Amino acid sequence: MKLNQLSDNQGARKSRMRVGRGIGSGKGKTAGRGVKGQKSRTGVSINGFEGGQMPLHRRLPKRGFKSLSYTRYALINTGDIQRHLDSKALDAKQTISYALLLEKGLVRKSAHGLKLLAKGELKTKVTVEVAKASDTAVKAVEKAGGAVEVKAVAAAPAAEKTEAKKPSKKAKSPKAE
Repeated sequence: MKLNQLSDNQGARKSRMRVGRGIGSGKGKTAGRGVKGQKSRTGVSINGFEGGQMPLHRRLPKRGFKSLSYTRYALINTGDIQRHLDSKALDAKQTISYALLLEKGLVRKSAHGLKLLAKGELKTKVTVEVAKASDTAVKAVEKAGGAVEVKAVAAAPAAEKTEAKKPSKKAKSPKAE
């Protein structure tokens, strides 16, 4: 057998049904779309529409609550800091902060601040500047001879927007008095 003699098994490749090619083909005239109406037209996609019945996504109960003033933190573990120090991605002489980690590409931009957690072991003396830290993480950094500076985090963007929308006191019109 040669490469130019290779072929698929019989029936392995089936050609698609060509629609709208005359009534004798079985898929002519309306091309299998039925007759008239919105769905027989091209480009119509009515996702979630159930013919006027209450759609499933509105019938099901909604659970939970998402606070507008929720503050997202970029998490970093003591073990991660040690790993980055060992790989020379971070310098022990610098203060490790959210801005530094963001600059090095070690945390995501979508967070509002940095939170230090105590997973893994820290052996190097470092100064860490965070918005929040667990007690065990602070103890682990201090045990290695370092220090943890807890700085206040900026308010979440959504919280700033809601404060700006508070109604202002309107001056009374002279007609009302």
